[in-house]
Amino acid sequence: MEIKKLGTYDIVVIGAGHAGCEAALAAARMGKKTLILSINLEAVANMFCNPAIGGTGKGHLVREIDALGGEMGLCIDKTFIQSRMLNVSKGPAVHSLRAQADKRRYHEEMKRTLEKQENLLLRQGEVIDIDMDREDGVKGVLLKTGAYYSCKAVVIATGTFLGGKIFIGDTGFDSGPNGLSPSTELAEALKKRGLPMRRFKTGTPARALSSSLDYSKMEIQLGDEKPVPFSFMDENVDREQVPCWLTYTNEETHRIIRENFSRSSLFGGLIEGVGPRYCPSIESKLERFPDKERHQLFVEPEGLSTEEMYLQGMSSSLPEDVQEAFYRTIPGLENIQIVRSAYAIEYDCIDPLDLNMNLMHKAFPGLFCAGQFNGSSGYEEAAAQGLMAGINAVLWLDGKEPFIIDRSEGYIGVLLDDLITKGTNEPYRMMTSRAEYRLVLRQDNADIRLTQRGRDLGLVSDERYEKYLSDKKAMEDEIARLEALKIKPSVANTVIVREGGSPVENGASLAELLKRPELTYDNTEEIDPERPKLSYHVRTKVEVSIKYKGYIDKQLAQIEKFKHLENKALPEDLDYMAMEGLRNEAKEKLSAQRPLSVGQASRISGVSPADINVLLVWLEKLRRS
Repeated sequence: MEIKKLGTYDIVVIGAGHAGCEAALAAARMGKKTLILSINLEAVANMFCNPAIGGTGKGHLVREIDALGGEMGLCIDKTFIQSRMLNVSKGPAVHSLRAQADKRRYHEEMKRTLEKQENLLLRQGEVIDIDMDREDGVKGVLLKTGAYYSCKAVVIATGTFLGGKIFIGDTGFDSGPNGLSPSTELAEALKKRGLPMRRFKTGTPARALSSSLDYSKMEIQLGDEKPVPFSFMDENVDREQVPCWLTYTNEETHRIIRENFSRSSLFGGLIEGVGPRYCPSIESKLERFPDKERHQLFVEPEGLSTEEMYLQGMSSSLPEDVQEAFYRTIPGLENIQIVRSAYAIEYDCIDPLDLNMNLMHKAFPGLFCAGQFNGSSGYEEAAAQGLMAGINAVLWLDGKEPFIIDRSEGYIGVLLDDLITKGTNEPYRMMTSRAEYRLVLRQDNADIRLTQRGRDLGLVSDERYEKYLSDKKAMEDEIARLEALKIKPSVANTVIVREGGSPVENGASLAELLKRPELTYDNTEEIDPERPKLSYHVRTKVEVSIKYKGYIDKQLAQIEKFKHLENKALPEDLDYMAMEGLRNEAKEKLSAQRPLSVGQASRISGVSPADINVLLVWLEKLRRS
């Protein structure tokens, strides 16, 4: 092959999925000449699985990406066709926004954003090798056509394309998602260069023709009457929404599937990769929960310009004849016409324990990794990692300290710490239960937590920063006003009694009254006629800050204790093998992972509290000496 040098870039991003898009935009916006390569430009920000952004825990990530100056929130606000706030019957810590996307429009909007971005070139091309070694690091990338691009850093964001193989029944063939070409040569090249790989697996359900479905037999699922924006830059995203639908499997569905377990790629021995625990195939659901009489099936539109409907909750690797049979047993799907079969897909990924906290590979300077290549699953998890990889690639090139978000500062910090410190043996999915400080890490206050840090990095535009400062001042002013505003009992009781609460006998500030469960900022408007007109984002922050202040203060105290250990840095050259008192397992794990702090060390599997006490003693000895 004749090698043709076609240009020099600071950073090359391999893959233009959700991770690659955020990585490339961040790098370019921070001033680096950036090239983003995709095997097929139709794959840019494509939603190869569910056509939605957000959800429990994932919505928090989108808000944090947005607060830092990322693109995902802005893009979904322009292209959603249904929006719902999940978990509204629970506390604000777990409220999570989810939006059904027009997947074609989402792809087009993100692609246009990449094309218009200064310092960034989006180009179609398949990378088959990365020119790098363990001493000098990254030097460039080689394409299948022989094109060679010199660069100083690379972000790998290959999604499920790397070594991709699709399975349907007893059939398996090399392929990327949706029948696009896989990246097979790059997978082999990375292995030859010494990157240990492992196989993970995910899957997707069939797509059905809308006109073949009987929606009268399903339960309608409408969006919120007043949709809430993801981006802090957006105030009004009200538009006509389309419905989704809910139906259920039954005993006959389960019988057909069970009788064909042996024909499933998953149970037939063809699939070697580890699948996601929290997004299992229908075969896995029946195996894990044999006594469950039915499983939910959400029927969701893929967009306004197509009749394809996504059958959420029914991914499968069963043969196509079995898929036809079991789908037709479900109410509303009796006459289903499948336009895309369900399939499982295996792909290559790395062990995230091989990464530093800035997402650079420990063995290859300048090689940054993001998304499903790191063992995660989901668009939002990928986008968050892509943003962080792009930021840190720039900082590394500039010789600056890495940008780290810790567990007490954001869901992004939880995500990266879980992957890099704890590792994962299955595709990792973000959930609110993973965040121990979730009352402080709410989706409503992501801008307060992170926008200043994004501004310091050079990612937050003047317009976004001015809005952040304006909203922050409006929130602080309104909290102060409510704390000073005294309400007479007779006035307060008009709302309290109407809302089902017990009347008060003494006057109180409106801030004190808002701590009552039956009162909200919105339903007290009639007794507060002088209040200013505030945006949804500001009103939400005001109410939550007041109503949950006692709980928030307790969690802030817990965070202070966490920070105490997190701020105790561990020297990079610390010889753990020579430490007396450390157990052998702890010595091996600490030597391999090289934690940055005592706090991070405490979260490594195999390191006990007793080992942490030994570390603290050693640090004190080092300080005194």
